[in-house]
Amino acid sequence: MMNWSDTWQMPFNSSKCKVMHIGRNNKQYTYYMGTHASEDVKEENDLGVLFSVDLKPSRQCQQAYSKASKALGMIGRTIT
Repeated sequence: MMNWSDTWQMPFNSSKCKVMHIGRNNKQYTYYMGTHASEDVKEENDLGVLFSVDLKPSRQCQQAYSKASKALGMIGRTIT
């Protein structure tokens, strides 16, 4: 990727790049972009969708329920 980045003069911001190791048999190597080691994460939010290492939607559902519950509570408090 770094060679492609240099060729096309489109540098990566290596401090924003992250790695998520998915799967039980994943070796979980440390990946480098230049001299900077990429951060290893267990969850990542991308375009409003929460991805986790186990790829289960439970955290996404919890967040949606929490957001809906807050909105419903606010509506209940403000409308008489």
